[in-house]
Amino acid sequence: MCPHGNSQRAIVDSPGEAVYANGSHHIPPFYFIWCFVAQMSLFEPPSWTVADLTRYLRDLLEGDESLQDLWVLGEVSNLSRPSSGHLYFTLKDATAALPCVMWRSTVMQIKYLPQDGDAVEVHGGIGVYEAGGRYQLYADLIRPLGMGALYAEFLRLKARLEGEGLFDESRKRPVPRWPRRLGLVTSPSGAALQDVLNTLRRRYSLVEVVLAPTPVQGEEAPAGIVAALHALNRMATPDVILLVRGGGSIEDLWAFNDERVARAIVASHAPVVSGVGHETDFTIADFASDLRAPTPTAAAVLATPDREDLKAEMAGLRARLERSLRSRLQGWQLQMAALERQLALRSPRSRLRSDRQRLDELGYRAIIALRHQLDLQRVSLGGVAQNLATLNPLAVLGRGFAVVSHKDGRLVRSVAHVRPGDALNVRVSDGQFGAEVSQEA
Repeated sequence: MCPHGNSQRAIVDSPGEAVYANGSHHIPPFYFIWCFVAQMSLFEPPSWTVADLTRYLRDLLEGDESLQDLWVLGEVSNLSRPSSGHLYFTLKDATAALPCVMWRSTVMQIKYLPQDGDAVEVHGGIGVYEAGGRYQLYADLIRPLGMGALYAEFLRLKARLEGEGLFDESRKRPVPRWPRRLGLVTSPSGAALQDVLNTLRRRYSLVEVVLAPTPVQGEEAPAGIVAALHALNRMATPDVILLVRGGGSIEDLWAFNDERVARAIVASHAPVVSGVGHETDFTIADFASDLRAPTPTAAAVLATPDREDLKAEMAGLRARLERSLRSRLQGWQLQMAALERQLALRSPRSRLRSDRQRLDELGYRAIIALRHQLDLQRVSLGGVAQNLATLNPLAVLGRGFAVVSHKDGRLVRSVAHVRPGDALNVRVSDGQFGAEVSQEA
């Protein structure tokens, strides 16, 4: 360490060796010279290159969040827009000037382009242009001076109505898929009316359109819009209402940021589709409406089906209907066949056929039974005949016996039954002849 400002001062001459300046060692003069030179080299600021310094300053400015999201007020001067499409200008006031640049992609999206001498508010972030060695504002939004107050009023009203629940998604109603009657709130002389009608004519010409004309710009516009919404709901009872207007500045669209308009939209019996301005324009009416469209044409598209989609859906429904009818007819055919089978089973004709067959079977069985009975009787009679033949007294005549009877047919069973001179009849096996008793036995 150099012997300056320390109670224990030492000069290192070589590694591991120190000479102290507290009187205990002798310090040669050249050590003080060396220490002075070393001290100068330790505390001398480093040298910067221009690029390093510019990059360092750029990092400081662009790393400051407060400098990357700010509004700057001033008067436009030195405005230029070369073939690249970028916008270059200077913001100035009475004592200072600030270079500004807006890139082409951003320029193409903004609706307001300033002119030299315009008082404007510019939003953007501070950066450093290294090649020129200057700081500048990289702008992403420009608006005329005074628009900031309107925007603040817009935010205040939006926050209050949102706090009341007017913008809640749970409150919003679905847009009917197949509207029969469509209410249209817009200016009768504006281009938005023709855009909507042309779109409806091309997409869904079946819908009936009821126009409620109203101013859409100026002091009378809010009251006119509210009256048009009330009239449509009271008299036309549409299925859906389109609230549309073409693009314009924030002042031109300010009627749609009116609290009365927002409350009339919420109170509407029919759902409201808003199509106000261009895609980047948002109004209080957009937040209050049941569905927000970026443009009037898009509002007509969102509120109605496409005829091609309708054709496709009709074709699908027709196919489903045909399949359903075919399936139902097949079911009915099967049911009819089952009923016909049941009817055939219960038919008198079937009963007659069955009874006829049953009669044939019974007749056949009766014949068989009779034949069997006759056979039994025949056998029985045969047995009886055989018995009779066996018991027949005439049967013994064949063996030489004879039957003797009186003329009156009384059989002679004993000699006591005859007397000499009685005429008798003698029967033998092959006939009979007469005889007379000649004497007693």
